[in-house]
Amino acid sequence: MSAPRIDIPPNSNGLPGLAALESMVGALLTFGLVAAVAGVAISSIAWAIGSHSSNPHVAGKGKTGVLVAGGAALLIGAANALVTFFNTVGHTVQ
Repeated sequence: MSAPRIDIPPNSNGLPGLAALESMVGALLTFGLVAAVAGVAISSIAWAIGSHSSNPHVAGKGKTGVLVAGGAALLIGAANALVTFFNTVGHTVQ
C-alpha cells in the first residue's frame, strides 16, 4: 500500500498581509547590506590600524571581519536565488 501523493503548490493570495511581509523582508535585506558595508568599513580600519601599529592580533581580526562581512553581503545578495534554487530542487524530489 502506498501513501497518497500530496501536491500543494504555494500561492500568493492565501493569506492577507503577504505584501506587507514581502516589504518587511526587503527592508531586512537592505538593513543587512548596510550592516555588511559598515562591517567592511570598521574591519578595514581595524586591519589598517593593526598593520601600522605592528599588532598582528588586531590586523588578523580586521582581515577576518572583512571576509565575514563580505560573506554576509554575498549571502544576503544571493538569498532570493538560493531559496529559488532549493525550492526548484525540492519540487523534483519524489
